[in-house]
Amino acid sequence: MRCVVLDDYQGVALANADWSGLDVTVLRDHLDDPAPALADAECVVVMRERTPFPASLFARLLHLRLLVTSGMRNASIDLAAARERGVTVCGTGSAKTPPTELTWALLLGLARNLAAENAAFHDGGPWQSTVGTDLAGATLGLLGFGNLGTAVGRVGKAFGMDVVAWSPNLTAAKTGPEGVRLAGDLHDLLRQSDFASIHLVLSDRSRGLVDAAALACLKPSAFLVNTSRAGIVDSAALLEVLREKRIAGAGLDVFEVEPLPLADELRTLPNVLATPHLGYVTRANYRTYFTEAVENIHAFIAGEPIRQL
Repeated sequence: MRCVVLDDYQGVALANADWSGLDVTVLRDHLDDPAPALADAECVVVMRERTPFPASLFARLLHLRLLVTSGMRNASIDLAAARERGVTVCGTGSAKTPPTELTWALLLGLARNLAAENAAFHDGGPWQSTVGTDLAGATLGLLGFGNLGTAVGRVGKAFGMDVVAWSPNLTAAKTGPEGVRLAGDLHDLLRQSDFASIHLVLSDRSRGLVDAAALACLKPSAFLVNTSRAGIVDSAALLEVLREKRIAGAGLDVFEVEPLPLADELRTLPNVLATPHLGYVTRANYRTYFTEAVENIHAFIAGEPIRQL
């Protein structure tokens, strides 16, 4: 079976699973139009949502029989189009701890100005030039309180933070046992927050939820962290409040276009601490992704597909 692995940025796909017996090509660089490279592919392995698979792409891949994605949810794959073309779509397991850990890496980095202080240390800049923000006693606002939001909140409580949460259907019966307060609505949540962290699934209901009016509720001293999906926040409105320093800063791991274009203004703003969508990028997660991707391929070849989406 002719297999192509897309977007293996770190070049680690082959080392994280036993691909023996399979005809595998690994592509490390992102392709805006992957169709020519996939012309003869019977199986494609994609990493999360790095390369979208809309109906128009399925229509061009005449030999495609199996599409494997890391994780059991991938909003950038048109599953209806896959079914129409007779393409089986399978997923893999995915740990919930890595995004939680990266959320705190960004939050702590913002609170203690780590990027600026590290740059000064290496570039011969001033010895201490910033004053950090205390976590103890500060309010952590969680937009979303599922598995990830709950885990982030527990760490916040360990730091001595006052934790408050909100999502459209969240109730005090869910937050109360965690020692977390329930905000009245989104604007109430953001007004209270010294640090606001987003942990919602991107959907029609959540897209653009954090709009200009919501961002205006944040204090000038507040920080916004987004390790979920960029589409939950109005990107133009966020750029404006950051540019005008109407909030203290943002920690971002997700972007509307990835890889983020070199000319994007977000790359120039000193109050942005950013990582290139690393939330799920850990050794253990990659072993799970690629090992189970290979299992999916062999199961499909045997006529017994597993982990179908």
